[in-house]
Amino acid sequence: MIVLKATQDKVLAVLQSVAGIVERRHTLPILANVLIRKTGSSVQLTTSDLEIQIRTTAELDGDNGSFTTTVGARKLIDILRTMPADQTVSLESNQNKLILKGGKSKFTLQTLPAEDFPLVQEAASFGPTFSVPQKTLKDLLGQVSFAMAVHDIRYYLNGILFVAEGKQLSLVATDGHRLAFASATLDVEVPKQEVILPRKTVLEMQRLLSDAEGAIEMQFASNQARFSFGGMEFVSKLVEGKFPDYNRVIPRNHKNSITLGRLALLASLQRTAILTSEKFKGVRLNIEPGTLRVASNNAEQEEAVDELDIDYGGDSIEIGFNVTYLIDALANMQQEMVKVELSDSNSSALLTIPDNATFKYVVMPMRI
Repeated sequence: MIVLKATQDKVLAVLQSVAGIVERRHTLPILANVLIRKTGSSVQLTTSDLEIQIRTTAELDGDNGSFTTTVGARKLIDILRTMPADQTVSLESNQNKLILKGGKSKFTLQTLPAEDFPLVQEAASFGPTFSVPQKTLKDLLGQVSFAMAVHDIRYYLNGILFVAEGKQLSLVATDGHRLAFASATLDVEVPKQEVILPRKTVLEMQRLLSDAEGAIEMQFASNQARFSFGGMEFVSKLVEGKFPDYNRVIPRNHKNSITLGRLALLASLQRTAILTSEKFKGVRLNIEPGTLRVASNNAEQEEAVDELDIDYGGDSIEIGFNVTYLIDALANMQQEMVKVELSDSNSSALLTIPDNATFKYVVMPMRI
């Protein structure tokens, strides 16, 4: 009988860090399990969905023996959640069962053989390793991930384009109606690499990355990416396909621009969005010297009009947008001011941060 011991909060935290990709219903029952490999006081947990694999290593108390098994990840988490955080829990592997004890409770769980667990075949050769602070990557993902497509037939849009070149890491996402671009500076020069990370990987990375100190190391192969951070290793399949040329989509030299408070514009759009029709979500922006007017109406013939005073002396423009696309961008920015650049009522708008080239957001107009 080989035992592993730790407080509930420690075991739960380690389990939750790898369990995000586990599907409850899968054609392969073993993929609902977590692979547990104990060697002395060190325990390694691995989960997989055949395309993404997450592995973490933690130091827990226990005897010097070793065991390897797989057990239902969600079930184990659900049981642990019902226990007090400071309670010591123990895991024992006994033939084809895993026994979990805590206080006066005892749970006997069915296991499946570790040798049947399908590990992701890692690529033979990866490109150079480069790193950025975890917080930097988390912020970049937050600035663009909302613009990813969901279940688009153009599968290469259901994810984020990573471009590393020179000392620049750029992330781009688009669903065909809008495009978000964010970039950061790397501490080393890297040869150009361009990959598309799948949507599920992006969402999982956002969940796992922390704002704390510490870097994330990245490596790309032709069909795989590998990330290492905070004692975790994350391997993901890449999306194949050609991502649209984002440089052609980002407008240059719009002749009209307004700089205004981000929160004031966001609040105005959120107010007028209440009376948009469910299907179209359209708002009209009327921009004139000194005034920005936001208006919406719906099938019940209700309407909303909201005005903001702006410092503007350019052309008068009336332009329609899907209000959700504007709200998403403004809500995911942190800065106080936003710059809106426009050409005319038929051209896409460009949202940027004043005096800062690291973020660009393009949104197509809609006819209202």
